[in-house]
Amino acid sequence: MRIVVLCSSVHSETACAMAVRVAELGYVPAGALALPTLDRGTLRRKLGQWGLRDVARYARAKLIPRHGDGQARVINHYLQPLLKHADGVFRSLREAAALYGFPVAVCKDQNAPDSIAHLKEWSPDLIIFTGGNILRKQLLDVPRLGVLNVHLGLLPEIRGMSSPEWSLLNHVPVGITVHYMDAGIDTGPVLQRCEFPEAARCESLSDLRNRLVAFGVEKVGEVVAGLDHGTISATQQSDLDKDNQFFVMHEWLQARAAERLTKSRLATLAGTVNG
Repeated sequence: MRIVVLCSSVHSETACAMAVRVAELGYVPAGALALPTLDRGTLRRKLGQWGLRDVARYARAKLIPRHGDGQARVINHYLQPLLKHADGVFRSLREAAALYGFPVAVCKDQNAPDSIAHLKEWSPDLIIFTGGNILRKQLLDVPRLGVLNVHLGLLPEIRGMSSPEWSLLNHVPVGITVHYMDAGIDTGPVLQRCEFPEAARCESLSDLRNRLVAFGVEKVGEVVAGLDHGTISATQQSDLDKDNQFFVMHEWLQARAAERLTKSRLATLAGTVNG
């Protein structure tokens, strides 16, 4: 199976971990297409979802990828097992590509004609999306099977942004969904829905999000193997739920979600002690 990875930057830890994960399963990517580091559109979306402080931390990590001791900085340490290499870690997707032998191209817009031409040259059966532009039909139609996305919430209950937080506020189990992308917002056919069993042990919302990202990378590997072996198929989402979409939440609501996560964690710890 020929796989291509789409990502928001060559320095994306998620994209690098995803490429390594599928390569270790025997599906070395046919190529990877990335946006420029610190792409304006990516920063705008992250600003809306994360807030100024976390975006500043993100930008700083991109510009200063190493500690003073020369060791590479890993933002999401739950991805570190996949990012480990020799005596250090992969600092960029290009380093992983050099080891596994696949090309990396950088584009200003993943939907642009030259980007589509790159993708068609690689003839993908499957594209894995780890970040970047809102994808248009001409790109979604390129791969034979479709474009995979990992949504940090259970579909169709939780669509849109700030999914872990909205899950907590709406008493929906925290989890991930691997699905095909279509023209809608998180409305494409579902391949795998997985509740996250360690949610109540997370120390913060950022810890929860980082764990979910790593959990999603693991599950995509399972989905890719299942598609290749014909043991997994997609299920259409109900049309009745397609108008249900959540947006970036206010800081007050984020605080309420964090409180619920903390209460859940304390209850879990108390149960462990009592048990």
